[in-house]
Amino acid sequence: MSEPLLLLMADVVLVLHVIFVAFVVLGLLVIYLGYFCQWQWVRHKVWRIAHLAAVGYVVVQSWLGLVCPLTVWERALREKAGEVTYAGSFIQHWLHRLLFFEAPDWAFVLVYSVFGSLVLASWFVVRPHKHMRQ
Repeated sequence: MSEPLLLLMADVVLVLHVIFVAFVVLGLLVIYLGYFCQWQWVRHKVWRIAHLAAVGYVVVQSWLGLVCPLTVWERALREKAGEVTYAGSFIQHWLHRLLFFEAPDWAFVLVYSVFGSLVLASWFVVRPHKHMRQ
């Protein structure tokens, strides 16, 4: 495969990763905002299950000390294209790069766990509907 194609594929994986992170982080904010604004769509059960599953995946992955498969895939594509890759997790890399923020791995596990607990709490505070109302 050519270097430009490998880099394009790595960038696509990066964009998918950003979308996933945005869904996880912004999803919780939207759930609580929707509660206060009385948006019924934030109670859609399928959407809420998808959000809870995504956050659960991140939390369990951090507890097990695993690096996200999207990070592994992006780094492998960049390495194959001859580009320098980053170490650590996706979030650690970009927080450091964007905010010059560094923390030990345990701090990220703690943050992910607390965030996951907030998402789980949202299930009870902003109860999903079994069926969307017409």
